[in-house]
Amino acid sequence: MNPEAKRLPPAKSVGVRQPLVDGVEKVTGAARYTADLAPRGALVGAILRSPVAHARIRGVDTSRARAMPGVRAVVTGEDCAIPYGVIPIAQNEFPLARDRVRYCGEPLAAVAADDAATAQAALAAIELDLEPLPAYFDAKSARAEGAVQLHEGKPGNLERAVEQTFGDVDGGFAKADLVREHAFHYAEVNHAMMEPNAAVAHWDAERGRLTLHSVTQVPYYVHLALARCLQLDESAIRVVKPFVGGGFGHRTETLNFEVIAGLLARAAGGTVRLELSREETFLTHRGRPETDVRMKIGLTKTGAITAIEAEVVQRGGAYAGYGLVTILYAGALLHAIYRVPASRYHGFRVYSNTPPNGAMRGHGSVDVRHAFETMLDTMAGELGLDPFAVRRANLIDAPHRTINDLQVNSCGLGECLDIVERRSGWRERRGKLPRGRGLGMACSHYVSGSAKPVHWTGEPHAVINLKLDFDGGITVLTGASDIGQGSSTLISQAVAEVLRLPMSRLTVFANDSVVTPKDNGSYSSRVSFMVGNAAIRAADEMKRVLVAAAARRLEVSPDDVEWNGEHCRVAGTDRELGYRDVVTEALRDAGTITVKGTWSTPPETQGGSFRGAAVGTSAGFSYAAEVVEVEVDEDTGMVRVVQVWVAHDCGRAINPLAVEGQVQGSVWMGMGQALCEETQYLDGLHVRANLLDYRMPTIVESPPIDTSIVEAPDPNGPFGAKEAGEGSLSAFLPALTNAIADAIGLRLDELPASPDRVLEAIVARRRAERVRRTAKAAAQEAD
Repeated sequence: MNPEAKRLPPAKSVGVRQPLVDGVEKVTGAARYTADLAPRGALVGAILRSPVAHARIRGVDTSRARAMPGVRAVVTGEDCAIPYGVIPIAQNEFPLARDRVRYCGEPLAAVAADDAATAQAALAAIELDLEPLPAYFDAKSARAEGAVQLHEGKPGNLERAVEQTFGDVDGGFAKADLVREHAFHYAEVNHAMMEPNAAVAHWDAERGRLTLHSVTQVPYYVHLALARCLQLDESAIRVVKPFVGGGFGHRTETLNFEVIAGLLARAAGGTVRLELSREETFLTHRGRPETDVRMKIGLTKTGAITAIEAEVVQRGGAYAGYGLVTILYAGALLHAIYRVPASRYHGFRVYSNTPPNGAMRGHGSVDVRHAFETMLDTMAGELGLDPFAVRRANLIDAPHRTINDLQVNSCGLGECLDIVERRSGWRERRGKLPRGRGLGMACSHYVSGSAKPVHWTGEPHAVINLKLDFDGGITVLTGASDIGQGSSTLISQAVAEVLRLPMSRLTVFANDSVVTPKDNGSYSSRVSFMVGNAAIRAADEMKRVLVAAAARRLEVSPDDVEWNGEHCRVAGTDRELGYRDVVTEALRDAGTITVKGTWSTPPETQGGSFRGAAVGTSAGFSYAAEVVEVEVDEDTGMVRVVQVWVAHDCGRAINPLAVEGQVQGSVWMGMGQALCEETQYLDGLHVRANLLDYRMPTIVESPPIDTSIVEAPDPNGPFGAKEAGEGSLSAFLPALTNAIADAIGLRLDELPASPDRVLEAIVARRRAERVRRTAKAAAQEAD
């Protein structure tokens, strides 16, 4: 035994500010992303995209392209007759369009060639025969009487309509001392992650097997879609996720280029590299939909909510994708942050001739939270109440069951409010700042993973395998995708904490379907909660094996062994055994040891029995409160964020360093949507499909973010932890517009609050004031 081990305390991992385990590779450039993979002899893939937004496909003539030297494969919609989609009951998208194209930029054909120049020449040689059809670029025109159906069986181009009522809504409004209703509009926004899309596919013709490396957040979904579209047995497919440069929800679905890469590789009988440009990545989209919200709220004189009603219309794009989940989330997450005795929700997800929308950070909750929190602020002013008082009047006392059957087992929102109120100097400063300067606040929440998976198979929601071998190292095998959020580090910390070993003994191996266990993927902030719990259970099992081995060697009962990681001892004695000796004993006769940990959400957290009840359910909810300080230039409409104060209830900060980074990233992403981010189409053509025209905040616009961690442990969470990467986003938008209202007395009901919109609102107010003054003067003259 190492004599130093006696003097070292057991390793502590949870609650430690731990640098990410893959951080060195990222900052040194050693990390290999999908586009860095360059297999010898790989062909170059390229995609031909539709030049129009809606048309009937009368012909795709590829004969000239196929005849070109260096072209090894050409595929069209005729090569894949099976649709795919992330939701099993809403699969209506083809990797290459068949019969009709439904948005400008939709893939029509693809080629694999010896080099990029040949691939582009082949695309130019393909002749299209397209019959234009009426196109609809907003929800209103798509729903209009007489509009052409974009999909059969979807009258009014409604992908999904939702009607939900809980409690006595009309009675709730009747009891209210103040009822207000207002409409809001939100631009479509894109994930704009750093890494463009890419895939490398290899077809083993001798064995009939496909291997795909891709940028996915959910290798499992890609695996299923490849098997479906290429009509392969699932065992004939291997999916590997290399390093990923961000996802934010864009990559939770299988994307068309991933299936196209597989089709090309099989057709060419080899390896195909398919890299998308930034413009093509924008066209693949899956971002937050353009949304209209009509919100109605009733409050008592003390600020208590008596009833709410919301109507949400989302322009969902050309295909179903995550649409039915997004529109259900918008209604479900009206709840679980405040006590709501009665609610009515009308949701409409509408097809349009724009790129398909999907999941994006804060999925489904962001726009409705802005409307909700903005109205609470407005109504607080009418009632003469402080905005903080209104939120406190409606706080949830956990445990709490919402009227739409969401189970809340922990809630630290009250403490979040206390912290940001104090640290921002709210009481001392609000209403006392000079003209053009203002403070605003808001709250938000989010799920720690969906309590019911998309693919309900009866399998555990999360699985972790641990492997112990002769070297004493423990390999953590996981299918959970680390896309920059630090999940591999968190899993390591959880295992190390249970085993009381230093993290240097652990190695994480992730996301190779032939080696790692299946995982449901990195979406809805599920990994920390679900995979973290599975890691704890796997570590408990490994600890049981090691303690049993130590007991055999020491000839005592396992109950008498005190486990301290690098060494253990017999309780009440000085008889000790070092970790390596324990490992040697454990491997005797058995050899390499592999143990497993699994976890699934408790049944009571899986929601009610009404239609759509599964969406919004979670084993744990995070909470956040924010105060934003702004400076508004009334001559230019420019809004500058001076500072942000945010407090986030993550249950338990397993890695405070990562939690702070995730919270700050959420705030920053919320700032982008609130201030400047929006897509724009001209007759269906994306006119902001680059990082110059699609305006995002830079370091110049980034304010100081004062971040506080609140720990209200959740009984179901790993060490009490909940999500930390999405819940703080939604609060920023209303906190910003509430701060603008405090600064210049103007409430914005359309986002982003770009300088042109803010200036238009200021000018409109000035014009209205002049009209009022003129009318008043005329009335006085008449008297």
